[in-house]
Amino acid sequence: MGVIGLDHIQLAIPAGGEDRARTFFVGLLGMVEVPKPSSLSPSGCWFTGGGAALHIGVDPDFRPARKAHPAFLVEDLAGLRARLVEAGCVVRDDAPIAGYARFFTEDPFGNRIELMERAAG
Repeated sequence: MGVIGLDHIQLAIPAGGEDRARTFFVGLLGMVEVPKPSSLSPSGCWFTGGGAALHIGVDPDFRPARKAHPAFLVEDLAGLRARLVEAGCVVRDDAPIAGYARFFTEDPFGNRIELMERAAG
């Protein structure tokens, strides 16, 4: 018995932020929106990409996650960084981690997002 995998990550957003979330997670990060079950609240949205599942939920008392964060593995980290900078997104380098290139950004609501690429070799 014990944890056997990760099903999804959930981030909170303020009410009415779904279209901004779509622009960021689909338009910039290249995720795909997937339908939410009809039994759940109509607010929020779900995305998937590269085996990662991200659920976006509306929180009436929203405060951005400044420390806690998802870390997404990506291809072409440099190209993604350029796309985010061009879109006016925050891009912050951090201490190196062996075997990875990485940086942090923020979604449109200030939630911290880490983007990582495995180092070649």
